[in-house]
Amino acid sequence: MIVVVGSLNLDFVATVEQLPNAGETVLSSSLLRVDGGKGGNQAVAAARLGADVAFVGAVGADDDDGDLVQSLVSEGIDVSAVSVIESEVSGVAWVTVDSSGRNTIIVSQGANRQLVLNDLARDLLAQANVVLLQLEIPLATVAESADIATGVVILNAAPAAAVPADVLEHINIVIVNEEERTMLESSGTLGENTVVVATLGHRGSSVTIDGSAHHIDAPNVSVVDTTGAGDTFCGAFAQAIDRGRGTVDAAEWATVAGSIATTRLGARTAMPSADEVYRLLAETS
Repeated sequence: MIVVVGSLNLDFVATVEQLPNAGETVLSSSLLRVDGGKGGNQAVAAARLGADVAFVGAVGADDDDGDLVQSLVSEGIDVSAVSVIESEVSGVAWVTVDSSGRNTIIVSQGANRQLVLNDLARDLLAQANVVLLQLEIPLATVAESADIATGVVILNAAPAAAVPADVLEHINIVIVNEEERTMLESSGTLGENTVVVATLGHRGSSVTIDGSAHHIDAPNVSVVDTTGAGDTFCGAFAQAIDRGRGTVDAAEWATVAGSIATTRLGARTAMPSADEVYRLLAETS
């Protein structure tokens, strides 16, 4: 079982010809309203690939219809440890995507910034084979989750932020993009025993274990939207680790899954099934 501790957001995705400069207004050709959040997205990515997933997160009192939570339920995800923060609104993200697939994202954390672990969440974490964390929730909650976990602990260190060494001591695998990796390395907090998996966009990914780097090429695909590709990678990587794959094999699987996600608009709407990943793996091998 994978337990994801993370954020839930309502995403508004606007498509534009080019991203605006400071002070510039551009017109959007379309607007997509979808459920998101790094935690929720990564949980969906893992579940869609066949994993048994439980989610720990928080929504605000404004989610009175339970839409953010029900979208996880529809993917077969256990939401019994999701909390409602009555004093907050749910998280919201504004995403702008240009014609080449590049994006900018603004996140209002809302209820996510008040996420704390309840007893049920602690029980789930103690039972999980894999725990997947991100940084759109309080660092104290990330630290407690990693401390409680008895399985493999994966931290997607995003959005980019410094993570204290005493937190990273409880992390087995860190997933970062190039900016996030630079921030962690410059802070001097990455331990020698921490496995680092780096996503490199169209160049694929790399896995660094005991100072030795392994590069994985990305398949050649037509990019439509990079939104959610990183979350797809993280969820797919966790699913592969949960299934017993080695770290490099898991990164190869996740690289293909993330590449497929760039060929479609949106985050969860672009996430592939296991059959699609197997198919592209077969075509590129």
